[in-house]
Amino acid sequence: MRMAHSEGGAVIPMDLRLFFTVFSTIFVAELGDKTQLATLLYASEAENPKLTVFLASAAALVLTSALGVLAGSILSASVSPKILSWVAGLGFIAIGLWTLLRS
Repeated sequence: MRMAHSEGGAVIPMDLRLFFTVFSTIFVAELGDKTQLATLLYASEAENPKLTVFLASAAALVLTSALGVLAGSILSASVSPKILSWVAGLGFIAIGLWTLLRS
């Protein structure tokens, strides 16, 4: 299912299936993550305005996501998606093993 948005007269298609796949993957990956725990700690301090904590953490997540999209776009121009998937998968496995071995 595609939904079109008009931007300055141009029509940009949006793949809603891809949108919800990416959203749910990132949402689940971020639950209990260091980022969420750091945000929780800032929000738990009574003197910190909750809106400021929310906006700052949301802006940081948007910026890191933008950097990920930019890096992926640049890498995909010279490296095949299959190799990128393998490297990402091996990276996750390596981080998991490193975390287990440190425990």
